Amino acid sequence: MSNNPTVHFEAASTLAVVVSSNEPLLFLTDDQKVIAASASFCRAFDIDPGTVCGRRLSELGNGEWAMPKLASLLKATASGSANIEAYEIDLQRPNHKTRQLVVNARTLDDGDFDHVRLLLAVADVTDARAETRLKDDLVRDKAILLQEVQHRVANSLQIIASVLMQSARKVQSEEARGHLRNAHHRVMSIAALQRQLSTSHGGNVELRHYITQLCQSLGASMIADPGRLSIEVTVDNSTVEADVSVSLGLIVTELVINALKHAFPDERTGTIVIDYRSSGKDWTLSIADNGIGMAVGGQAPKTGLGTGIVEALVKNLQAEIRLSDADPGTVVTISHHEPPGLQTNRYTTAEELNGLQSTVPSEPATLPTPIK
Repeated sequence: MSNNPTVHFEAASTLAVVVSSNEPLLFLTDDQKVIAASASFCRAFDIDPGTVCGRRLSELGNGEWAMPKLASLLKATASGSANIEAYEIDLQRPNHKTRQLVVNARTLDDGDFDHVRLLLAVADVTDARAETRLKDDLVRDKAILLQEVQHRVANSLQIIASVLMQSARKVQSEEARGHLRNAHHRVMSIAALQRQLSTSHGGNVELRHYITQLCQSLGASMIADPGRLSIEVTVDNSTVEADVSVSLGLIVTELVINALKHAFPDERTGTIVIDYRSSGKDWTLSIADNGIGMAVGGQAPKTGLGTGIVEALVKNLQAEIRLSDADPGTVVTISHHEPPGLQTNRYTTAEELNGLQSTVPSEPATLPTPIK
């Protein structure tokens, strides 16, 4: 050690800092002899503080610190050719569980320029890693349980749809048969929504695949002759939260069902086109058909439940609905424009959908061909 009193004072200060540290620290020479150890290091690893100073790192405890890889890294650090950054090691001691440690080491200017000093910091992450594994296991178990619930929901919806269709075949009243068929279509559309949402990850839904699959399901259940009627989907790369996708999916379902039922009477041929575009938080959804167009005046049927559902969903999405004549056919456009400087919350939650009827406006605007 140099006789320079200033350098000696700095070295003594370093020793004091190391010994009193609340973190497990070792102050080492370049040949890995212990100059000082913090009390927390000795306490954490059951080492007698009186036996530490002057011993090599590999001799501490019962020799459990004799790790060739750690020794090699410390030698490289002392030479200036490497640094130990968050190096993970397993500490194995007799009659103790293996501990997972993260070590960091660097050279330290202790004021003695003739000798290299190393400061080794040790963190025991065993409990933290165990907690992380437990959380991962819980998440995995939850995912498995959720998947099982989704399968049960899908099976239940299929059973309900089957019962509705069987009932529709048995009843004599044409009006009752129509109501049962409408209910069947809605249950099938909800089943399609549930099936798509069950495959989404991270809480977000990619709309192109989602709406495409939904419309394929609707077409399969309602279009008897694909050569006469078809559904086309043009959607950009937008992704939305699952709750928002539910509302958009229900809107698409109701308007597509409406067009299939009313826009193409007398075996007319035609196409329904669903388009979705977004820019930032602004978005536009349109459902267009080239059917017979809007009925007006006394020829317009009364508004139905579907109209109220669509209007309520549009309201909850903080959007506007606009009807226009496509000549031929009809276009329903739903658009949301974010006011400048306004941060919008999530739109519609699944719980809010359960209370949807209470939000239906008492005097809804008339859709082109009211949804029954």
